[in-house]
Amino acid sequence: MNEKSGSLIDSLERQGVSRRTFMKYCATLASLMALPPAVGRAFAEALAKATRPSVIWLSFQECTGCTESLTRSHTPTLESLIFDSISLDYHHTLQAAAGTAAEAAREAAMKLNWGKYLLVVDGSVPMKDGGVYSTIAGVSNHDMLMDTVKGAAAVVAVGTCAAFGGLPKAQPNPTGAVAISDLVKDKPVVNVSGCPPIPVVMTGVLAHFLAFGSLPELDKLGRPLAFYGETIHDRCYRRPFYDQGKFAKTFDDEGARQGWCLFELGCKGPVTYNSCATVKWNDGTSFPIESGHGCLGCSEPDFWDAGGFYRALSLPANPLHVAATAVEVGAVVGVGVALANRAGKSAAKAGHETATLADLEK
Repeated sequence: MNEKSGSLIDSLERQGVSRRTFMKYCATLASLMALPPAVGRAFAEALAKATRPSVIWLSFQECTGCTESLTRSHTPTLESLIFDSISLDYHHTLQAAAGTAAEAAREAAMKLNWGKYLLVVDGSVPMKDGGVYSTIAGVSNHDMLMDTVKGAAAVVAVGTCAAFGGLPKAQPNPTGAVAISDLVKDKPVVNVSGCPPIPVVMTGVLAHFLAFGSLPELDKLGRPLAFYGETIHDRCYRRPFYDQGKFAKTFDDEGARQGWCLFELGCKGPVTYNSCATVKWNDGTSFPIESGHGCLGCSEPDFWDAGGFYRALSLPANPLHVAATAVEVGAVVGVGVALANRAGKSAAKAGHETATLADLEK
């Protein structure tokens, strides 16, 4: 789908991106990923020499929202230019080819780039009744995935449907939907969860892979730790109101107008690991809580089955009584530890002992 010749920096220069702008982007990306400043220069040097990688993108049980998020920009941003500069050799939604020509393109890209291409998948995989609920060119999603993953260097599961099963897996899960990591066991898999995910997270993963030939450090759910290492609650600008016990009671009361915490209106920020509060959306314009709506927890497993989106979590009623250490790492830690103890398991590190949203509502 894209011209393959030339390095990444050559491709960007042809699109009007100066080396100075490129260096600033690499420095910002390193900062977003919590890496030392010197890594920004290493990013730039490695990316400048990198050839444009082949990417095969498979779309299964999904709504196309992830593609919309990751390919649409307003300016366009440098992130989108990075994305445009990969060799996107197969994409169900964006490709011009159809039918046998489309499948021939996928097979040709696999053969030409065997062992080197990056496989991106959005959407869950239906397993019930032989996978008949979603097929492409007469091939089940399962069979296409397992065929394409054979020659991939790594797999990126984009969006919560691919990462954790998402909406298709929600009870009663009529199609037997499963996550990509449930099926792919012999290749590195990184989960970029969210419904949809934040574009810069995807480009950050791609840039890290291009620069260092490996995936970034991941959390226990396979997500890039730099972007999913803290809860939205930890970085939310409304957090001081939570600590003061000031909560909006309705979406249009005086507290809401004053920007008070949305916890009692069902905000799932305390149990949701993502970088929405810092990276934000639409080129850093805003994120749901800043727009007056509580977090839905969309980057967490089973968020569709966690109960009402507007029902408050079962956390301490008065945050002023929460231990100081719990306040530092997020009040949800106490709940996670309690759940771990109930199950007879030892708690993991405080910042990563997270239960699913569904568990917290039991």
